[in-house]
Amino acid sequence: MQLIHHGGKHTVTGSCHELRVDDLAVLIDCGMFQGQDVQDAEAEFDIEPIQALLLTHAHIDHIGRLPWLIALGFSAPIYCTPATAELIPLMLQDGMKLQSDLSAKQREVVLDKIDHLLEPVEYETRFRIESPLGHMLQCQFVPAGHILGSAYVEIQLPNQEVIIFSGDLGPSNTPLLPDPVAPMHADYLVLETTYGGSQHDGVEVRAQKLNEIISRSLADGGTILIPAFSVGRTQELLFDIEQLVYQHQIKADLPIILDSPMAQKVTESYRRFKQLWGEEAKQRLEMHRHPLAFDQCVLIEDHRSHLALVNRLASTGEASIVVAASGMCEGGRIVDYLKALLPDERTDVIFAGFQAQGTLGRALMQGDKTVTIDDEEIVVNAQIHVMSGYSAHADQEDLLNFVHGLDDKPKAVHLIHGEQSAREAFAALLRSEGYNVVD
Repeated sequence: MQLIHHGGKHTVTGSCHELRVDDLAVLIDCGMFQGQDVQDAEAEFDIEPIQALLLTHAHIDHIGRLPWLIALGFSAPIYCTPATAELIPLMLQDGMKLQSDLSAKQREVVLDKIDHLLEPVEYETRFRIESPLGHMLQCQFVPAGHILGSAYVEIQLPNQEVIIFSGDLGPSNTPLLPDPVAPMHADYLVLETTYGGSQHDGVEVRAQKLNEIISRSLADGGTILIPAFSVGRTQELLFDIEQLVYQHQIKADLPIILDSPMAQKVTESYRRFKQLWGEEAKQRLEMHRHPLAFDQCVLIEDHRSHLALVNRLASTGEASIVVAASGMCEGGRIVDYLKALLPDERTDVIFAGFQAQGTLGRALMQGDKTVTIDDEEIVVNAQIHVMSGYSAHADQEDLLNFVHGLDDKPKAVHLIHGEQSAREAFAALLRSEGYNVVD
């Protein structure tokens, strides 16, 4: 067995891992590099030996290089869960608009080719990948609790050993999706460490903190901006905001603005896949509540309406909550809001997810007093808040519980998908418990 990393080993973005066994070669994810990772990336590699691609979920840092694969003539099957298969074209369409010079027609050609290669597989349903010489991998997707359709991948090798690729694991006790369940056994574990060195706020207090920030900031008027990833974070935020509305902790006339066409489409997918929701979310449906489609949520459709709203909020300072993509502020409609509203001290910005090094979101989160947007220097007078309770990633305790769930210690644990400090902290913790952590 040989494990080759084409991204995401020492970084949080660009996940792409190649597993070679005998004459078999498969990829697990093929994601785009973001932020500072772009400068250090060696994105290209030989795709000729690859006989299949397994996708853990639809975030762009795990699927963003699919158009590159197609451009090189990749024609092997692409396996993923049905929900991930539905989200892939939405994510790639948006990503290609921002990251490539392809025309609308060229983007459609790429998406059509990807669609023909997709092989959706239900959770915990075994499928086989066979080589020309008859060697075989048996694979299955298991719920990871990260976003809709996310999975970790369990692969049984020809010698019956098992290797687990975690993908991105979700935190425990989130209300919208079920918790990930650790595998029974793994001889080799390839584990993400995005938050391997830290703990999140408990999910039980995140809505309370959100309400405290909203109440405090709205006392002075102004806009609350929440840069949110279109898949996962947006839906979790809407879920909690609906609860605050239901409990009358948010005024009935306060507009909750969702200004992201892609997030709107993704939210529709979440509603279609209700069978994948957690118990608390299903209970709200039974109460005839609509946690992802409540009346107070205003959808901004076209770009002209978006620009008009930005100008109105900048000129009037009226109270509102705006949820807009992208989550790391590297593109999308959130950038227009930030450019117009960061100089206003009445503005509040809530970061509810990971911000990669080198991104605008990271600069704001770490307290920079000036930032550059569209080649303009923007003064930051807005109040900046960070809420870890909305992370879609497992924290250190969640990761440790996942490892502890195994029936015995793996022969080797490979730590990936984390900045150096996070990986080193989690490696030290595992080694102190006798695990063999390899670099």
